[in-house]
Amino acid sequence: MPAITVPDITVLPRIPESDPAGARQRPVVSITNAPSGFEGEGFPVRRAFHGVDLADLDPFVHLDQMGEVEYAPGEPKGTPWHPHRGFETVTYMIDGVFEHQDSNGGGGTITNGDTQWMTAGAGILHIEKPPAWLVASGGLFHGFQLWVNLPAAQKWSAPRYQDIRANQVALATSPDGGALVRVIAGEIAGPDGATLAGPGSTYTPMTLVHATLSPGARLSLPWRADYNALVYVMNGVGTVGAAPSFRAGGSLAGGSAAGSEPQPIRTGQLAVFGPGDAITISALDARRQESRSPSLDVLILGGRPIREPVAWMGPFVMNTRDEVIQAVRDYQAGRLGSIPAVHGAPTSIQEA
Repeated sequence: MPAITVPDITVLPRIPESDPAGARQRPVVSITNAPSGFEGEGFPVRRAFHGVDLADLDPFVHLDQMGEVEYAPGEPKGTPWHPHRGFETVTYMIDGVFEHQDSNGGGGTITNGDTQWMTAGAGILHIEKPPAWLVASGGLFHGFQLWVNLPAAQKWSAPRYQDIRANQVALATSPDGGALVRVIAGEIAGPDGATLAGPGSTYTPMTLVHATLSPGARLSLPWRADYNALVYVMNGVGTVGAAPSFRAGGSLAGGSAAGSEPQPIRTGQLAVFGPGDAITISALDARRQESRSPSLDVLILGGRPIREPVAWMGPFVMNTRDEVIQAVRDYQAGRLGSIPAVHGAPTSIQEA
């Protein structure tokens, strides 16, 4: 799993261990399985948020794990031109190559560890597809697409596009040096009271992290109490949550809850955490990992809940049914943009 790696993880800043006397470990509220499906022109996905209440996901609404799949020549697929309004799409590529183009002039190619962050805002058309040479040759394809909701006041923002290179993300490790932590957006605690900030610029306050834990490693992250907390396992086997700690005399430290006992988790599962200000993830030892993926790889994400009504239909995420209907009408009338005149680009528009 390429993403971005470093030759010597021990030289990275160390994330401070959560204070056992003051931190409240977040209990695990639920663990769900991501069913498989197909998206766009037929590439395989796992629907990571399936079966989870939107109130627990807020400010996020959708997460797909794209692949992991090894395409034969002629098989790689993408999405046709389609519209969006009212939210942001975040495409994080781990293996393979994906091209983006949109009606606002944004565009670029992402590969191992790169991210494309598109704010649809008031409305945009875009397309994501493998380059022609990759279609011809085939190859590995693995990534994620996250949908981040926008508050009502920002749903009409002008569209924008961010091209985030893998070498721009903030890197850190756990106190034991057993975890590589990549901060794509938001902030996590760093050494000596400092913070480590990812390069992604977000309208909705949030944090997005990709962590790789070596067999037997443990990662305890201080986490903002006003954010929700979600962990999705892209490969490997481990546990989420931590046993409550005790002060002298037997009282629970930091308000830890009895429900915070470690829970087993594996590839394709999502953990939703309850309230608190620290989350803990551990990888099982090497004997219990899959031979194809000896490490535990997770996406860790959280944000400040928007707590507004959500009216969602296909590629439009708004606050009311009337706003969704208006988005459909605006799209049909061509008010969300037009396909740029690029040689070889598809000439038809299809709804996502």
